[in-house]
Amino acid sequence: MKVQEEEIREVFLAWLTLTLSTAMVFFYFQATCQKILRRQIECEHFQSIANLIRLEFRSVRQSLGESRAAVDYHWLPGALQCDFHALRYLLRNVANGSPRYANDVRLLTLYFRWQLVSLAIRRLLKAGETNAILRLISVLEYFANVVGQRFHDAKPADLAAAE
Repeated sequence: MKVQEEEIREVFLAWLTLTLSTAMVFFYFQATCQKILRRQIECEHFQSIANLIRLEFRSVRQSLGESRAAVDYHWLPGALQCDFHALRYLLRNVANGSPRYANDVRLLTLYFRWQLVSLAIRRLLKAGETNAILRLISVLEYFANVVGQRFHDAKPADLAAAE
């Protein structure tokens, strides 16, 4: 009987350690992504990029700011995902010497996908959808700022080669 209790205690401690370690990984992942998103870029380019390629996230932010009750949440994930794919394409191809993504873009890509899953779960539970949407929009704004900064810093020869 005593051996069985010790085995149960060992399994419980292993499970507890695994759970706490996983929680710490997610905590540090989110803290790192939030730190990346707080980084300031010289001037904010996201508005001009959003207007140029007709991204939806600006109108979503405006509609969230005006009236939280009137927002139709059903089309938002699809619209934000389309913006995400367009910006990732531009990040890879606009004035970037390498076809690889930078580390911050990779981390924020994972963070964006994690927030999409979080939005789906929050939608099912009908709790806190707006916070998840605002996090998704902040990632899109960061990506648009990076694209704008790269476009602004690019030499005309680089832009001609990209076309």
